[in-house]
Amino acid sequence: MTETAAANRVRSLDEYMDASKAATVGPIGRVLIVSDSLPERNGVGAYYSDLMHLLEDEGCDVTILCPSEDRPTIFRFPLPGDSTQRVWLPSLFRFRRVMKEVRPQTIIAATPGPYGLLGAWWSRRLNAKFIVGFHTHFSSVTDLYQNRFLRAGSRFYFNIADKILFRCGDLVLANSEAMVELAERLGARKVAVMGTLLPRDSLLEPEHPLHGDLKRVVFAGRLAPEKRIQTVIDAAHDLPDIEFTIAGDGPLKKSVEQQADTLPNLEYVGWVSRRDLLAQMDRADMLVLNSVVESFGTVALEAMARGRLALVSNTCGIVEWPDLVDKLYQIDDDETLSAAIRRVARLPADSRAATGRAARDAALRLNRGSLLHWLDVLHNDEAESTAKPS
Repeated sequence: MTETAAANRVRSLDEYMDASKAATVGPIGRVLIVSDSLPERNGVGAYYSDLMHLLEDEGCDVTILCPSEDRPTIFRFPLPGDSTQRVWLPSLFRFRRVMKEVRPQTIIAATPGPYGLLGAWWSRRLNAKFIVGFHTHFSSVTDLYQNRFLRAGSRFYFNIADKILFRCGDLVLANSEAMVELAERLGARKVAVMGTLLPRDSLLEPEHPLHGDLKRVVFAGRLAPEKRIQTVIDAAHDLPDIEFTIAGDGPLKKSVEQQADTLPNLEYVGWVSRRDLLAQMDRADMLVLNSVVESFGTVALEAMARGRLALVSNTCGIVEWPDLVDKLYQIDDDETLSAAIRRVARLPADSRAATGRAARDAALRLNRGSLLHWLDVLHNDEAESTAKPS
């Protein structure tokens, strides 16, 4: 990292990870989150829904402006490569009305779509602090598209959109060091690592500790090529004594449904609400996430918060977090998902239970530190006041 880049980093998340320390935060002004994702429909939508609820619990004034099936939009069309998700062109009248009503002092752009770009424009007009959440490098995901014209067009758009947001942003928050360095290369002026938050229900519901053999595995996420969902189905075929559940929606849904019909130990439950996903996790012993590319892997942290085992590929950003990496299991480069599950299943039950307890403690600690970090960057002074060399 260059000396200039280091000077542009803001206060490290590590400073907030000690739960025994009280938050020293100035007053929080009015906050508006703009997101192109439907609430809780995907990882980004879930993240900002969780952030809003946790900030409200701290007495903050937070509003989310995002698409909705029953709200006016100019136009909507399927996301290239995944017709189960949509790009929404929002009503400019509604955008203006919300901005005038909320009068935000801070605008957070969660996504690089039309909502995020309009948020950047309004932040300049209202002289509001502008924070950009960098959760997914969409240009990398589009490389998985089969159609080369879709790949080229999508990569061009997302590169331009990211650069616009980063150059407008007073602060860019990314969910791994690799994403931080990428944001800096794309022109971000000030960058920090953000921690991942947990849904309120995960914090309030009683814990269900692990016990006995590894009998049930769950996958939750988009049914898309980058998730390597076929490896989960192959594992169900290879391990008939273990029950598998797949939850989610996406372009590979039809294939998943067809194969689930032929495997007695594989259940496909479709897309589920956060509440229902919590129940699915509590029924399971392990969550698997064998993605080709995964900026973080929020669903793995949610499983850990419930005391579940998490088995992830080493391309998931969650393995970059020192406080988390030794509380989860990784799939080796030369290892199939089936073999990795067998390896974990052979461990003593007491060892797996201890890992589950440690995983929950680490996830809760990260959640608290992440919330304190957000409270600090949202306080009502200028963004530069939080900056100091890392």
